[in-house]
Amino acid sequence: MIHMKKIFFPAITLLILFHFTVLGQKKTLTVEDASWRNYNLFPAYVQNLQWLGSSDSYVYVKNDTVWKHNAKTGKESLFFTFGQLKEDFLKAENDTLKRLPSLNFNKDNSAKFAFKHHYYRYYFNERTFKELGAVPKDAENTDAGNDAGNIAFTIKNNLYVVAGGEQHQVTRDENPGIVNGQIVSRNEFGINKGIFWYKDGSKLAFYRKDETKVSDYPLINIDKRVAEVENIKYPMNGMTSEEVHLGVYDVQKKSTVFLETGDHTDHYLTSVTWGPKGKFIYLAILNREQNHMWLNKYNAETGAFVQTLFEEENPKYVEPEHPLYFNPSNPEQFIWISERDGYDHLYLYETDGELVRQVTKGKWVVTRFLGFYGRNKVCFLATKESPLEQNLYSADIRNGKIRRITPDHGTHTPMISKSGKYIIDIYSNTETSRIYKLLNYKGKELTVIKKDKQPLKDYKLGKMDIFTLKSEIDGADLYCRMIKPVDFDSTKKYPVIVYVYGGPHAQLVTDSWLGGAGLFLNYLAENGYLIFTLDNHGSANRGRDFEQIIHRHLGTNEIKDQLTGVKYLKSLPYVDSTRIGVHGWSFGGFMTTSLMLRTPGVFKVGVGGGPVIDWKYYEVMYGERYMDTEKENPEGFKESSLLNYVQNLQGHLLLIHGTIDPTVVWQHSLLLIEKAVEQNKLIDYFVYPGQKHGVRGKARVHLNRKIKAYFDDYLK
Repeated sequence: MIHMKKIFFPAITLLILFHFTVLGQKKTLTVEDASWRNYNLFPAYVQNLQWLGSSDSYVYVKNDTVWKHNAKTGKESLFFTFGQLKEDFLKAENDTLKRLPSLNFNKDNSAKFAFKHHYYRYYFNERTFKELGAVPKDAENTDAGNDAGNIAFTIKNNLYVVAGGEQHQVTRDENPGIVNGQIVSRNEFGINKGIFWYKDGSKLAFYRKDETKVSDYPLINIDKRVAEVENIKYPMNGMTSEEVHLGVYDVQKKSTVFLETGDHTDHYLTSVTWGPKGKFIYLAILNREQNHMWLNKYNAETGAFVQTLFEEENPKYVEPEHPLYFNPSNPEQFIWISERDGYDHLYLYETDGELVRQVTKGKWVVTRFLGFYGRNKVCFLATKESPLEQNLYSADIRNGKIRRITPDHGTHTPMISKSGKYIIDIYSNTETSRIYKLLNYKGKELTVIKKDKQPLKDYKLGKMDIFTLKSEIDGADLYCRMIKPVDFDSTKKYPVIVYVYGGPHAQLVTDSWLGGAGLFLNYLAENGYLIFTLDNHGSANRGRDFEQIIHRHLGTNEIKDQLTGVKYLKSLPYVDSTRIGVHGWSFGGFMTTSLMLRTPGVFKVGVGGGPVIDWKYYEVMYGERYMDTEKENPEGFKESSLLNYVQNLQGHLLLIHGTIDPTVVWQHSLLLIEKAVEQNKLIDYFVYPGQKHGVRGKARVHLNRKIKAYFDDYLK
C-alpha cells in the first residue's frame, strides 16, 4: 500500500498540473477569427436599444422580449413580448411574424416596423396595428422618416411615394441616365441619401441627377456563359460630370417644383435642410473647383431663390459636410459647422444670415453635432481632450461655456434623451471593447446597461502601445500605434509590417478597442511580426492645415511622414531594418505602392489593395478636391502618378484588386502591371472576381490568408 501511494500521488499531481496548465493556456487567433467570422469575438451589443419617443425611458430587446427602463426611477419592466406582438399582429388579420422585427420607437405610444415590404405602426398600449403602406419588392432607397408614416422609394431611376395607403409616381424619366431620389456626387460632401422628408410628411425634397453626358465605364460580369459588360457612370478627373438638381414634391398637390439653383453644369448641392416650418429649404452650393460655397435659402412652394445667407472661400478647398441644425426653442436660429478658423467648430446664425457668434473655439475638432437640449444648450462630440478621443460635450450658445459630459476616456457614441436629462453612453477605449452606461446630463453614472464582454480575454495578444513622433515637415505630433509580437523578446530582431492608410477622412490610431487596429493586425503580430501604424499629414481630426498640406501633391508629404516612422523603427534594437514591409488598401494601396516605388530599398515587401495608381483615372469629386485637374496641376499629377516610378521597384510587391471595383476602377492596377511588363519589372498580382472595392464574405478569409502568406514568403 505504501509503495502504491508513492507511485499514485505523483501521477495525480502531474495530472492536476497538466489540467491547470491546459486551462491556463491562452488561445491564439485563427485567420477566420481575424476575418470576423467568429461572432464570439464581437464586442457586447444591446439589441434595438433606443429612447422611447420623447420620454426619459429607453427600450431594448433581450431574448425576443422588449424591456423598458425608466432613467429617472431606475425601474425596469417587461414592455411586451414577441408572443404578444405576434398575437396582436394576427388579430389584425395580418400574416404571421416569424421573428421580432426591428422596431423604431419614435413615438411615445407606438413603434414602426417593416415586414414583407409592408410598413406598420404598432400602438403597444392599445395593442393595435395600423398599416401605413406597402412598397413593391423591387423598391430601393426606401425612406419612411417622417411623422405621418409616408414612404418614399425608388424603382430603377424613378421616385415613388406611398401616402394614405396610395402609391404615387413622382418622376417619370424614361432615360436611365436621369436618376431620381438616389445619392449624388459619389457620397462626397456628407451626402449619404437622395430623399429628404419634411418632418410632417407633407413634402419631400429629392436629388435629380442627370448623368447622360458622363462617360460609361465598363465593368465585366463573368457569371454569364459569355461575359457581359455592365456599364456604370464614372466621371473621371477633369471630364464631364453629372448635373444635379433638387426637386420638392408636394404630397397633397401631387406636384413637383425644382429649386432655382442656377447653372447646373458644374456645381455640387449638399447640406439639404428643411426649415422648421417647411416653408423654406436651405442648400449649400459648391463650385466645381470646390473653393467657394454659397449657403442659400429657397422657397419650398415655388422653388424660387430667396437669398444667400453667407459664403465661404478657401484657396485650396471648402468642404461642407453637415446640414443646418435649427434651434427648436428659437426657430430663427441655427448651428452651422465650419472649419473656417482651421478646425471644425459650431457657429450660431440667424436665418437672415447674420452671424450671432462662434460657439466653440480651439485647436480641436467638433466631429458630430447631436442637437439642442433646452433653449440654450447644444451637445456635440469633439476631440477636445485629445485627437485620439471623441467625448460628449455640452455648450451654452450664449457664452460658449463648454462642459465635458462623458467621464471615461475613449471613443463615444452617445444617445441622448429628447429632454437632454439622460445619456446612453456607448464607448470603447484601449482597455474596453464596448460598454453601455446610463449617465445623467452632468455625466454621473447611473447604471451600467451592458458590461464589457472582453471577447479576447482568453486570447494571447501582443502588447499594444500608442505614442507620438514629431513630423519633420512642421513639427506636428504624428500619432503612432505599435503591436509587438506575442512573447516579445527585446533581444531578438523582428520583421515589421507598416499598416498604412494615410488619406483624408480616415484616422487609424484612436483611443478605442485595440487602439483601432482590429483583429487582422493582431493576428499578424501573433505570427511574429511587429505591426506599426502612423497617421500622417492628410488624415482626419487634426484640423484644416494638417489635412490641406497634401493638396495638389498627393503622396509627397504623406511619404515624408511615413519615413519619419521608418526612421524611428530603425532606431529600435529589436527591429530588423532589412525586413520592413508595408500594407494598405484604397488610399492605403496608393500609399503602399508609393512607398515601394518612390522610396526604393526602404521596404522589402509591399501588399497594396485597390490602389489608386494615377489620379487622373479617379473620380471628379474627391480627385479634384485634393489634386485639382491635370490641366491645372500637370506637375502634381506627374509627381503623384506611380506609373512614373515603376523602374525604381526593389523587393517584392503584390497588388490586389476586385474586378468590379466601382470606386478605384480595375484599370489603375492593370496600367501598373502593363508598365511593369514594359520596364521588365516583376510584380505579383492577384484579383478577386466579382468583388468590389472591399473584399467581403468568405473571400475575406482568403484575402487575409493571401496577405499573410506573401509576408511569410518574403519578409519572414
